[in-house]
Amino acid sequence: MRFASLVALLLPISALLAQQADAELRAKAAAIHARILTLDTHKDIDPKLAPESLPDDPATRERFRRQFDPSVRGDAQVDFVKMREGGYDCAFFIVYVGQGQLTAAGYHRALGEANAKFDAIHRMVRLHGDTIGLATSADEVVRLHEQGKLIACIGIENGYPMGLDLGNIAKFHARGARYMSIAHNRHSQLGDSHTPAEAMYGGLSDLGRKAIVELNRVGIMVDVSHASRQTMLEAVALSTAPVIASHSGCRAVNDHTRNLDDEQLRALAKKGGVIQCVALADFVKTNEENSKAVAALRAELGLGRENAGNDERSREERLAEFSRRRAEIDQKFPRANVRDFVDHIDHAVKVAGLDHVGIGSDFDGGGGIEGWNDASESLNVTLELVRRGYTEEQIGKIWSGNLLRVWRDVEKVAAANDR
Repeated sequence: MRFASLVALLLPISALLAQQADAELRAKAAAIHARILTLDTHKDIDPKLAPESLPDDPATRERFRRQFDPSVRGDAQVDFVKMREGGYDCAFFIVYVGQGQLTAAGYHRALGEANAKFDAIHRMVRLHGDTIGLATSADEVVRLHEQGKLIACIGIENGYPMGLDLGNIAKFHARGARYMSIAHNRHSQLGDSHTPAEAMYGGLSDLGRKAIVELNRVGIMVDVSHASRQTMLEAVALSTAPVIASHSGCRAVNDHTRNLDDEQLRALAKKGGVIQCVALADFVKTNEENSKAVAALRAELGLGRENAGNDERSREERLAEFSRRRAEIDQKFPRANVRDFVDHIDHAVKVAGLDHVGIGSDFDGGGGIEGWNDASESLNVTLELVRRGYTEEQIGKIWSGNLLRVWRDVEKVAAANDR
C-alpha cells in the first residue's frame, strides 16, 4: 500500500518535470529561431499574385484578396502574415511552368507563362516594398534581413521556358532568377526527368550540357530536383560551380524517385553543393492510402493544377471543404510529420555532411507536413532540430548558411568567367 501511494505521488511530479523540461526546450528553440536567418528554397506562386486592382463586388473582392494578396492572412501557405508569425524570413518564389510539348509553340507558351510569374514577383516587391525586398545576391539576402524586411528570391522550376535559345538564360538572370532546374515531371529539351522511367536522352541532352555551361557563366545555380538519377549525376559532374537540389528528400529514408540516393548525396557534397530537404508529405514518408484519397479529393473538387473540375461553387467554398475532408483523411491515414521530415535532414547530414544540407518546403506546390503545414509553423522545424541536439550554429547553416555559401560560390565562378 505504501509503495502504491509513493508511486501515485511521484507520477505527477515526473509529469511536471517533463513539462518544465519541454517548456525550457521550446524557449531555447524560440530564441535560436529568432536569431538565425531562415531561408526556404521553394515556394510556388500564382501569376495573379499581388494584384494591382481588385474586383468591385465586395464578396469577390474579399475572396480575391485571400487568394492573391500576400499582405493579408489568406489561403496560401506563405503570405507576409504567416511569414512574420513563423519567423520565416526568406523564400525563393518560383517561376514554375509545367512540361509541355517540345515544339516551337510549346516553348513560346512556356516563356509567356514564365514571364507572367516573373512579373508577379516583381509586382509584389514593387507594391509591398516596405515589407519585402527582392534579393539577387547572397549579400542582399543578409542586408535585407538586417533591415528587418522579408525577402524574396527567384528560382525557375523547369528549364522548359528557355526553349532552344541559350540566350534566354541571361535574360532570366537579368529578371532576377538565381537558380534553374533542368526538368520537372516529364523529360524536357534539356534532360531526362525522374519520370517517366524510360529515358529520352540517357541523362542531359546536348542542349542541356550547353545550358549548364551558360548557367555557370551568368551565375545561376543549377538545380537538379526532379531530374533523373543519370541527369543529376551528369549535371553535377559537368558544372564548374556547386549544384543544388532545391526540394528533394533522401531515398534511403523514403524510396521515392523524387529523392536522392546516397551516391547522389555524396556527389552533390563533393562538388560543394547542397540538398534542400523537401517537406512534401509523399516524398518524406510514403502513405499510398493518404495520397490516393487526397488526389481523388482534389480531382473531385477541381483543385488540381490542371483540373478546373465541374464543381460550380466558389474556390473558397471548395477549399473549405477540402480542408475539412483533408483533416478526416489525415486522421484516418496519418501523413508525414516534422519528425519524419527531420529524419531526412539527419540522414543527409550523416551522408553528405552538415555543410551540404538545407530546407525547401515546396509550399503552395504540394508541400506541407503535420506540424509544418505553412510558414507560421516554421519554429517547429527548429524545435525538432534542437530536440536532436543540433547547435545554433548548425541550425543556422541548415536554415540558410549552406545555401548562401553555395550561392556565393556560384557568384565567384560567374565573376571568374567574366574576366
